[in-house]
Amino acid sequence: MSQWAAPLPLPDRAAALGALRRAAPVLPVVLLLALVALPAGGPFGSGDGSGGTLADALSAVLVAGCALRLVRGARRPLSRLAALVLGLPVAGIALAAAGAAGTTGLTGMVRYLQIFVLVPAAVLLLVRDARDFRLVAWSFLGLALWQGAVGVHQYLTGTGASYMGSDVRAVGTFGPNDIMGMSTVVSYGLVCAVGLALGPGGADDAGPGSRSDSGTWERWRRPLAAGCAVLLLVPLSLSFSRGAWIATVVALSVQLLMAGVRRAVRVFAAVAAAGVVLVAGMGVGSQLLSERVGSIGQVTAAPDQSVTDRYTMWAAALGMWREQPVTGVGLKQFPAERDSHASLALSSGSDVAGAGTDFHRQALLSPHNMYLLVLSEQGMLGLTALAGSWAVLLVRGLHRAAKIPSAKGSSHPRHPGRAPAKDCAFVACGLLVWQLADFVYADIGGPSTVLTAVVLGLAAWWALADRGPREATR
Repeated sequence: MSQWAAPLPLPDRAAALGALRRAAPVLPVVLLLALVALPAGGPFGSGDGSGGTLADALSAVLVAGCALRLVRGARRPLSRLAALVLGLPVAGIALAAAGAAGTTGLTGMVRYLQIFVLVPAAVLLLVRDARDFRLVAWSFLGLALWQGAVGVHQYLTGTGASYMGSDVRAVGTFGPNDIMGMSTVVSYGLVCAVGLALGPGGADDAGPGSRSDSGTWERWRRPLAAGCAVLLLVPLSLSFSRGAWIATVVALSVQLLMAGVRRAVRVFAAVAAAGVVLVAGMGVGSQLLSERVGSIGQVTAAPDQSVTDRYTMWAAALGMWREQPVTGVGLKQFPAERDSHASLALSSGSDVAGAGTDFHRQALLSPHNMYLLVLSEQGMLGLTALAGSWAVLLVRGLHRAAKIPSAKGSSHPRHPGRAPAKDCAFVACGLLVWQLADFVYADIGGPSTVLTAVVLGLAAWWALADRGPREATR
């Protein structure tokens, strides 16, 4: 047979189509992440970051489609434990909504159910195995690289949000009204990259049904993830987001300790050396970064106005809770109750400018602390239910991670093709720890909020999903 009569590589195309069909159920989650890459203020939103977004609309379609598929399949959607853990916040949310004035309670209830109950449950059901989980994790990483690239360009060209009199703050496509959007996305991607890099590599982790020609990807997967993690450190630094920095350090520390103390020490040393080279040696934002890092500890001695505002609103939230300790003042009632509980130290708002936005003052309508926001609006009942649900996810996730055999190449005793998804453990636990740490300095709001629901869904999959023998055949 001549070289011109060689057959076309149909098996490769068939394998690609087969992989696409196999990943079809989780593709809506990937599309949800892709829509977050669109600029803020799309057809469903507004330039100030308020209102719904295309991603929010797709999350509603995702939940409805998942529910329809379960009804048609006539099967129990969740285990009793998963239904209990994910449904635990519903009682506190509904009670707080009933105590709110007007229609704000209803809109608040819909938002809380979307972010903390419905979308996480849908993600838990749509992510069927470790390969689906990794696809979502790599999608997070791709979104972070895109937003990070936009943010670095903003810093270098002076087209970012206003910071210290210069338009250099990296905000990505979210704009200055959602100042935490880019830093949140980049942090998610960084945590995913570190988790994927720390996981086992090689053909033993390829999963069931993997082909021998995937060896190249398996060899380069971990170095690629590690390289992306290093790249994402730059836009995260240029976001000048102290809360994201602290949460990222906490999450990465947990991931590294999960991987082993020796590895953690080596990585910490490498990151410290890289930081010295980038900041001290190359002068990458050295003055602004050093001032921002130094301001983290200035909580009593000459704090900046943003710190003063934050602690003033925290005190106001605690004051609301003391008046209604059990049920709170009602969903979305913090803005209405703020002035009657805040001291005169609170400013009229934060300055917003740059990144294509004219200067204006943005009202401070939340305490920028998720725990205190829930405590003030839902009381101790709501906080116990919501934080209790997160605590169960974290404890069970870490427990399952600890049970994974440490020996490379170990697999399920009855299903040799099933390698332990240690990288999934690192990603899921890291994302959840990051979110819980960030909630000390932030709360829900803005176009990036829907990603919080996906993070909780991934954490729920790792902590609560049934990994019976049927999963091995999927």
